[in-house]
Amino acid sequence: MDEKKVIPVPREKQTGEYWKALNTVIDPELDVGIVDLGLVYDVSVKKGIATVTMTLTSMGCPAGPEIMRSIEAELGQCSGIKDVKVNLVWEPIWGPDRVHEAIRDLLFGME
Repeated sequence: MDEKKVIPVPREKQTGEYWKALNTVIDPELDVGIVDLGLVYDVSVKKGIATVTMTLTSMGCPAGPEIMRSIEAELGQCSGIKDVKVNLVWEPIWGPDRVHEAIRDLLFGME
């Protein structure tokens, strides 16, 4: 099976209503928005269907189902959205380097 390589949207282009709505979804373990955590790689909307391509901090993340339900609820409130699909991927692998630099040091003690 051929899988399309996921290339995360650059942080400077993560703007607009959908990205803001997604960042209101908080990872309950880290208490940070999922966009700031670098979990969301892309969001696209076609014919009223929002598709979110994302990952989790680990394959066994216990908060995964809760995060995905919250994504559906938050984006479902946005104008023009009729349905929300979450495309969970494991490549590229998430790591602390994906976290927004303004909060990375607070969470992980990194620069």
